[in-house]
Amino acid sequence: MKVVLYTINCPNCIILEKKLKQSNIEFETITDIDIMSEKGIMTAPTLEVDGKLMNYANAMKWIGERDNEKQ
Repeated sequence: MKVVLYTINCPNCIILEKKLKQSNIEFETITDIDIMSEKGIMTAPTLEVDGKLMNYANAMKWIGERDNEKQ
């Protein structure tokens, strides 16, 4: 599974990054706005999981669902 966090280090970006780390999810971080624009990303944070883009709310939900499956 490939996970990429597109971030501008805003408060929600920082929260999502901490949540990924707490859940032991390996991820790459991209802060390059040009790359984000090329992908059509207009808001941050955005999480990409195996090519699927998720906004902040959906990313938090995805992490929560993964955590629940582990229990």
